[in-house]
Amino acid sequence: MRLLFFVHRWVGVALALFMLLWFSSGLIIANSGSIALSRSAQLAHAQKLDPAAGWLSLGEALQRSGWKGAVTEARLLRLGEEPAWLVESEDGKRVPLSAQDGSRIEVTTPIAQRIAYDWLAAEGTAQGVAYLDTVDMVIGLRNAEALKPFHRFSTDDGVIVVVSAKSGEVLQAATRAQRILYYVGGWVHLFRPLDLLGAGEWRRSALTYAGLFAFVGALTGVVIGWLKWKPGFFGRPTYARGRTQPYRESWFKYHFWAGLIGGVFALLWAGSGFLSTNPGDIFSSATPSRDELARYRGGDLPRVAKEWAPSKESVGADIVELRWSRLGDDAVLLGYDRDGARRALPIPGAQTSFDETALVSAAQRLAGATKVAAAERIEEYDSYYFAGHGAGAFDRPLPALRIDLADALHGALYLDPQDGRLLLKIDDKRRAWRWLYSAVHHWDFGWFAHHPLARRVWIVTWVLFGLTLATSAVVLAWRRLRRSLPQRAAEEPSREATVPAE
Repeated sequence: MRLLFFVHRWVGVALALFMLLWFSSGLIIANSGSIALSRSAQLAHAQKLDPAAGWLSLGEALQRSGWKGAVTEARLLRLGEEPAWLVESEDGKRVPLSAQDGSRIEVTTPIAQRIAYDWLAAEGTAQGVAYLDTVDMVIGLRNAEALKPFHRFSTDDGVIVVVSAKSGEVLQAATRAQRILYYVGGWVHLFRPLDLLGAGEWRRSALTYAGLFAFVGALTGVVIGWLKWKPGFFGRPTYARGRTQPYRESWFKYHFWAGLIGGVFALLWAGSGFLSTNPGDIFSSATPSRDELARYRGGDLPRVAKEWAPSKESVGADIVELRWSRLGDDAVLLGYDRDGARRALPIPGAQTSFDETALVSAAQRLAGATKVAAAERIEEYDSYYFAGHGAGAFDRPLPALRIDLADALHGALYLDPQDGRLLLKIDDKRRAWRWLYSAVHHWDFGWFAHHPLARRVWIVTWVLFGLTLATSAVVLAWRRLRRSLPQRAAEEPSREATVPAE
């Protein structure tokens, strides 16, 4: 017991304020979204494509630009007034090529400002778009290295729009309130200030050790609480002087009851937070590597993808973006409208979707020597493939094809039959991560997965217990420090009372 109290007391002293910030920022995250734009949002603000005569095919644009190397993705869209083939290279960099002359488009400040203006015009808020600056770092973006630098623009009502100077894509468009919520929520929760201080490489380690010590503090607290609790049902006193709980002082009472009722949830959140950083790489990645994606796609762009030239007749009036997707020698040209709906264009030599044979062959190329064990078309989400955590129906479409692999870790691949995307890669290690981290941290399973409001109320309730626990811990830790620090001795000199001589 003495060891338990010692560990709990001093871990609490060290982490009390941190836990208060962690629970507070977690509460904000539970009730706010990301400031990074989803693909659905990008499409909703895109300009209609409306091809004109003379637009170049993808192959012509690549040839005129002097492009070298393989193309992993190609999309046709408008960047301001300029139609562009947005091409992605094997290293993940995106380069816009003019669909009119094949030149590489330099996304200068005026061009980026026009793109930002067009984006805001779709919402009717394009008044007063002013240039702020061009920076190499923007918080809250993935794949930032391949997209930097970033042009930033502001509006009169406080909206900040971020445009990639490499690709011309609008990556963020956040109001002042959204930015504040993100900065005091996700920014604090994930130790983002370390990125700005130039210590971004230490952020994962800092999160890992903070989660570990928080878990130790919560575990010792739960054990102490249950050992000290003597339940007195119906108000029956079980402690000295007629008390029904072990402490007389108010802050100790708050800490005891908040820990007794909500301590298990604090323990689960601390433990899953520790595992979220994948310490020691004990869990596998759900994201395939670039080499795996290259094997999955197989070969170079098919001939039809290089030779087809856009025209008004072949592209619908509501299309805002075209995208070539390929697997092996098969290719599909997909058109997207502003609602995110997609459809395959009937192009001679192209497919309208990928059949099971093509998908299984692509999966076999990725798996290498490992054999494909089974393939099943799924019409509903399951415990591992579902929409959530910023992934909507665009990122997790249905139906999908699940391909099971005959390996020791029971690997599985989820594929999109319409555009051939590899949507998810999972195995036994990743399944463990899904339950030990995602399920415990986000409560995104079972009944909760289908009742988001009830899930939010459930999480907020237990976070409030965590806030009470952390607030009382801060007060008690401060008191402990004040008692433990050396106190300055009174420096008043002792004086003897003297009586004047008569």
